[in-house]
Amino acid sequence: MQKLDLVLFPDEGLREVCAPVPEMTDDLDRLIDDMFYTMYEAPGIGLAAPQIAVQQRVIVVDVSEDKKQPLALINPEVVRSAGQITWEEGCLSLPGIYAHIDRPSDILVRAMNRDGQMIEMEASDLMAICIQHEIDHLNGKLFVDHLSGLKRTRILQKYKKLQAEAKAN
Repeated sequence: MQKLDLVLFPDEGLREVCAPVPEMTDDLDRLIDDMFYTMYEAPGIGLAAPQIAVQQRVIVVDVSEDKKQPLALINPEVVRSAGQITWEEGCLSLPGIYAHIDRPSDILVRAMNRDGQMIEMEASDLMAICIQHEIDHLNGKLFVDHLSGLKRTRILQKYKKLQAEAKAN
């Protein structure tokens, strides 16, 4: 496994809609392993393929405390959602930036798993938030896009300031 380079905002690839994956392959299996390794090293709880410059509909998540519940979803889609939860979200592509985001608290997701089988799974709370956040990436959307225009502008100004400070050091 290898650690892959993370794509940072404002890279245009983060705004692209990703292509569906036609089938499970050995190359895709290796990519998923590399995505997990990259996510754990970052450290993060979710990673979408466009965040490592791969424009395919693949996400990995692991919200467990011990990092022993890895979940890879290929071509994921939310088929049902209910409830609402507000959670402070961050993103590996916008390091140092956090905001409270409202999302459905309970979802039903349909996707292909690593075995190439179609599955449906229910998720709630943090797992539901993480999956929705990563699916947003597959659709060219960032968590800050859920904010009002004014809040988004302020948070992106803060991000630019943090990036400038990081370059200066």
